[in-house]
Amino acid sequence: MDRMTIYHGSPKRIESPSFDYKNRNSDYGDAFYCTQDIYAAKEWGNKNTTDGFVNVYEFDGRGLNVLDLTDKNKYSVLHWISILMHFRDLDIEFKDTYKKELEFLEKNYYVDVTKYDVIIGFRADDSYFKFPLYFVRSEIRLEKLEEIYMLGYLGSQIAIKSEKAFKRLKYIKTIEVEPIYKDKYQRRIIDADRRFEEIRKNERWLDGTRLIDLVKQNG
Repeated sequence: MDRMTIYHGSPKRIESPSFDYKNRNSDYGDAFYCTQDIYAAKEWGNKNTTDGFVNVYEFDGRGLNVLDLTDKNKYSVLHWISILMHFRDLDIEFKDTYKKELEFLEKNYYVDVTKYDVIIGFRADDSYFKFPLYFVRSEIRLEKLEEIYMLGYLGSQIAIKSEKAFKRLKYIKTIEVEPIYKDKYQRRIIDADRRFEEIRKNERWLDGTRLIDLVKQNG
């Protein structure tokens, strides 16, 4: 992993990110979540406000232990989903109803992220988290989920996990985000909702592999 410029969208300036400054209930567990896409960071900075910021850092990832879930030669959408389901705050009813499905994913596809300094992976923010949830419910086929995964609708993020990795962050500057990015974030959510509803309506009529089929095949 080379040196790179990364961005963190936030409602506040973060000149000195510390190992304690982590989002504990996101896609890959405890981490400081950044991106190489400044426009995505701007949307995140303004998602709940018109006075957000993008904090800019130089990050030296050389020599760090990196888990790259976007490497499609090593990892599949099922690895990604198993990690999401492991860390996301799922309601009790969902976990009880789909216990077998969640156990199957954990047993066969979960990757122990605690072994890594950095994780590169896809986002499942807000509306897009519906896609993996409905896959677990077997209402979306694996083939469709892979298509969404491969086409890159989700965008990618960089999760700074370890204290060693935090020490590689060098603050550069903070940018005030233009208020229009709050509207852009909301429009993206609306577009994702619309795409989701279109897919969900079509999926129930199509043949393919559903998670319940994989669970049954593996006893």
